[in-house]
Amino acid sequence: MSGILNSSIGRKFAMALSALFLMIFLVMHVSINFTSVFSEELFNEMSHFMGTNPLVQGLMQPILIIGVIFHFVMGFILEAKNKSSRSIKYASNSASDNSTWVSRNMLLTGVVVLAFLGLHMYDFWVHEMTVKYVEGDMSGLIDPNNAESGFRYYEELREKFVSPVRVGIYVVAFVLLALHLLHGFNSAFQSIGANNKYVKSLNGFSKVYSIGIPALFIFIAVYHHFTH
Repeated sequence: MSGILNSSIGRKFAMALSALFLMIFLVMHVSINFTSVFSEELFNEMSHFMGTNPLVQGLMQPILIIGVIFHFVMGFILEAKNKSSRSIKYASNSASDNSTWVSRNMLLTGVVVLAFLGLHMYDFWVHEMTVKYVEGDMSGLIDPNNAESGFRYYEELREKFVSPVRVGIYVVAFVLLALHLLHGFNSAFQSIGANNKYVKSLNGFSKVYSIGIPALFIFIAVYHHFTH
């Protein structure tokens, strides 16, 4: 593994694989969250299953955390390597003439998304870990002594989107995630060699994905804010 990461192609390939892994996770995440828009019961049931299933908690969750850390660390490494490899500077060359704003600022959008991820984990993951593993409450109920009280997940989700400031942060973060994905999606597939006759279709799908997934996350936050 270390040998692969020592080469430029190897690092880009590893970065691409981690990106594709996280893209799949985003689809799963937004699919579960979107159920909260039309079914409180279904969202509660799915959240409880994901939050208490041993396979999800003991295997998938650690892999996801490692994948996120690896992706961002590799991003910083690639950016540092790219800068150090530019031994000749062209003062008269305008970067905007040769690349898009998004491609030139992948590190910036990545840092903002990483900062948002920290907020998101504080809002939901840290709280969930505290309730389950510190307080020892795996029931998921609003009131453990009242079986009719229902699950707590839906109300906790809605409570996070009461503040317009927090909703605004979510909206800005997901807009930047969309920009990050617009460039990153195609780069990931090119890095693993998917550059063939299907590239036009792939470009079209990447735009739908890169705009659609963040847009759904934004819709969920705004919906719960205005319907609370």
